[in-house]
Amino acid sequence: MPFVIDGYNLLHSIQKNADTSGPISDVQLCHMIGKYLRIVGDTAEIVFDGLGPPEKTPFENIYNADIIFTGTKTDADTIIENKIAANSAPKRLTVISSDNRIRMAAKVRKAVSLKSEIFWLDLQKKVDDKKTAKEPYQKRQGLSESETDHWLKIFDLDK
Repeated sequence: MPFVIDGYNLLHSIQKNADTSGPISDVQLCHMIGKYLRIVGDTAEIVFDGLGPPEKTPFENIYNADIIFTGTKTDADTIIENKIAANSAPKRLTVISSDNRIRMAAKVRKAVSLKSEIFWLDLQKKVDDKKTAKEPYQKRQGLSESETDHWLKIFDLDK
C-alpha cells in the first residue's frame, strides 16, 4: 500500500512529542522513512512545503521514497489532495497527516488515513524491532570443551 506523507506535518508532530532522543531534521526523517519502507516493502512520496534546502543531495537515494518540495506557488496540502484525487486505486493508498483537510480528502476517496503520531509510533516500532536481532543461543552458552581444545590447537596455545 503506497504512502503519501505530509512531511512537515509529520516532522512537527515528532518534534512536539519528542522523547529523550530529541528532535530530528527533515533529512533524518526521510532516511528513517526509507528504513521503514525497506522493512514493509512499500513506496512513499514525502511532500514538504516550500523550496527546501539549496543542497538537496542528502534527500537523494532514499529507499523507495520520492521527496517533493512544493515550491512557492502551492503548498503540500494542495499537492497531497491532488495526488489523492488523481490516484487510480485510492483504497490502496495510505495518507499520513494529522491535517483535517488532508484526512477529509483521503476519506472522500476511501484511502487509508493515519495521523502522523500513529504512523511515527508504528515506524519506530518496526525499525527498532528490526535493529534488535536475536543473539545466537551459542553466544550465551559458550564453547564446549572440545571446541575450546580445537581453537587452542589452531592458535598453538594447547601446550
